[in-house]
Amino acid sequence: MTSDQMKSITEHESEVRSYVRNFPAVFEKARGSWLYDTDGNAYLDFFAGASVLNYGHNHPELKQLLLDYVAGDNITHSLDMATVARAEFLETFHRLILEPRNMDYKVQFPGPAGNNAVEAALKIARKVKEREKIMSFTNAFHGMTLGALSITGNSFKRQGAGLPLTHSDSMPYCDYFGPAHNTIEYIDRMLEDSGSGMDLPAAAVVETVQAEGGVKVATDDWLRGLEAVCRKYDIMLIVDDIQTGNGRCGRFFSFEEAGIKPDVVTVSKSVSGYGLPMALTLVKPEYDVWEPGEHNGTFRGNNMAFVTAKRTIELFWSDDSLERDIARRTRITEEALEEICRKYPEAEGTVRGRGLMQAIEFGNKDLAGKVSQIAFRNRLIIETAGPDDEVLKLLPPLTTSDDDLRKGLEIIDKSLASALQDLGITRKAASE
Repeated sequence: MTSDQMKSITEHESEVRSYVRNFPAVFEKARGSWLYDTDGNAYLDFFAGASVLNYGHNHPELKQLLLDYVAGDNITHSLDMATVARAEFLETFHRLILEPRNMDYKVQFPGPAGNNAVEAALKIARKVKEREKIMSFTNAFHGMTLGALSITGNSFKRQGAGLPLTHSDSMPYCDYFGPAHNTIEYIDRMLEDSGSGMDLPAAAVVETVQAEGGVKVATDDWLRGLEAVCRKYDIMLIVDDIQTGNGRCGRFFSFEEAGIKPDVVTVSKSVSGYGLPMALTLVKPEYDVWEPGEHNGTFRGNNMAFVTAKRTIELFWSDDSLERDIARRTRITEEALEEICRKYPEAEGTVRGRGLMQAIEFGNKDLAGKVSQIAFRNRLIIETAGPDDEVLKLLPPLTTSDDDLRKGLEIIDKSLASALQDLGITRKAASE
């Protein structure tokens, strides 16, 4: 790495920086599923910008499209004024994403980031239902702004707010008390009982897979049960699909398999297809009750992101080819991770996930971080998740080749063996 460049970052950037501490290299270039540092070292990327880069780095067709758009003096910033890029994205999104799924949503551009989409969703629910409370869930993560933090479960992140986070009630997520306990029945009872102390919420906000919470997966039955409870008590259902959407869990929206119909959906991360900031709040038409300008933001119209997002949808979502590729690569990943856990029983590893968001939770809470650290030395970028960073989380680009996927899984295997040795965890025979 270039020591002067790292020194500049260390000396001048806020202490709040985090990923640079876990992956201490100065990166310069990227292509496909690979990052390259200033010394020319190649790193296989199983992080993908926390699922921002689902289609890999610098996709050549999207790159050329963006270069041509800028070279042609086309509109870059426009607030919410009409532009060709905006209109073409909206038409394509409606035609290729919403219509084939029999979905009817108005598209709001709330600002460039996922937390902007969440804040807009909370505001519209409160405006529609004229209630303050929001139902959230244990181990949830929805962003770092105050509204999003109020429905986030992680105590470390909540403490950063510097003030009480109120107007929400946290309910137990799927399997929070173990698979023998149906938390939907608990939620239903709390809402039904006038003595429970729980106010009727305007909305319930849920992730189908709690990515930052440790890749905790809600079952389809649980999601359908939550939807039924929301309908029973006139509560809006908001699905936060920011990290789990855009194909990450197999289909474009992560809730498609469950067959539920959220009232509001938040989308961001990979929606631009190229790593450009872009977020959507999808709202059923009957709930699109905003007054003009009632919710706005300076960057609620990233035209360059519209251009790449439109082409991304055309390239990857015009048919089911990518879905089938994701399903096949999911099987490769799950089988390899299960084999790793069988090979190292002393790690007490449990595999879970959906699509190409897969994870191993280890019995020793220090193990995931150690594996990530060693994997980085072996030129693989992979992060941790969960309340105590006890989960190793895989987020390879959806377009990662089979060879690169297997290469990354081999590095995880090798890195886990080294991590167990470094932590002094006694080796067991695989049959024990």
